[in-house]
Amino acid sequence: MKQLTLGAQGPKVSQIGLGCMSIAGAYGPTTEDEAFALLDAAWEAGVTFYDTANIYGMGRSEEILGRWMADRRPEGLVLATKASIIPGPPRQISNEAAHLRSELEGSLKRLGVERVDLFYAHRRDPSVEPEVLAETMAALIREGKIGGYGVSEWAPASLRRAHAVHPVTAVQSEYSLWTRQPELGMLQACAALGVGFVPFSPVGRGMLTDRVQNPADYAPGDFRARNPRFLPGTFERNMAAVAPFRDFAAARGLSTATLAMAWVLAQGEGDLIPIPGTRSVKHLRECLAGAQVQLSAADLQEIERILPPGFAEGGRYAAAQTLGVESYG
Repeated sequence: MKQLTLGAQGPKVSQIGLGCMSIAGAYGPTTEDEAFALLDAAWEAGVTFYDTANIYGMGRSEEILGRWMADRRPEGLVLATKASIIPGPPRQISNEAAHLRSELEGSLKRLGVERVDLFYAHRRDPSVEPEVLAETMAALIREGKIGGYGVSEWAPASLRRAHAVHPVTAVQSEYSLWTRQPELGMLQACAALGVGFVPFSPVGRGMLTDRVQNPADYAPGDFRARNPRFLPGTFERNMAAVAPFRDFAAARGLSTATLAMAWVLAQGEGDLIPIPGTRSVKHLRECLAGAQVQLSAADLQEIERILPPGFAEGGRYAAAQTLGVESYG
């Protein structure tokens, strides 16, 4: 797989990375053997960029990834993790230096490493100025605990403030055909500052695939169960809206996920490193196949007609999940 530089000064990473929230059961139960099979398939396909967080399964994702790395000892793997969400109840967000340091130490222990390549502030804590967060991260870089830092679900203005104190390596935000807010300023800010952009949920939490699960069949704890876009009524209308896109993909001999990934990659000309997440090796391969698809200007124009910006009905988070997510645009 093609290797690209993450932003202007980040590490070399695969053109597509792997989001590791699903291996902790966020979208239904999975075993460690299944997780290892997925991680093996990703590595064999040339994926070198692995993204996790302390909150994924309350440390389970990091533990599984750590045991896999200890067993396989993959050379050249680029590792990212995140902290700042305190689950509660009530849910809280902290970008305080003491909290981030403590959570990072826990992550390093679970991952079985002394350093991670990228450490994100998972959400924006309004009580901590972006400049102060940047100073905290800069200290962790100087101490050799992290290679660089990122921010997740921040607004462009906050990014610029942090970047002015110490360069931000990457921004992580949801971005796909049905979540296009980053086009209202974040993509432009990242390009101007030389910051990498890492889209998560590039296939719409499963909506932009050929096998969309009925919400009535979600396993207990499935992240989507409270998501407004998947609630009864709204889910059916979103399914109907996406149907012509599935037909367009099929007419080209592609899976819906492959076409959705190709669209995301076409938006950045190498500047975007998407991190699809899945529990299935087959689904992973469909996502990775997006890197082999070249979309013409006519293709992109037709996709825009089929799924125009803002087509999705319902908010992308339930109210309780919006804490720390900055709005803009």
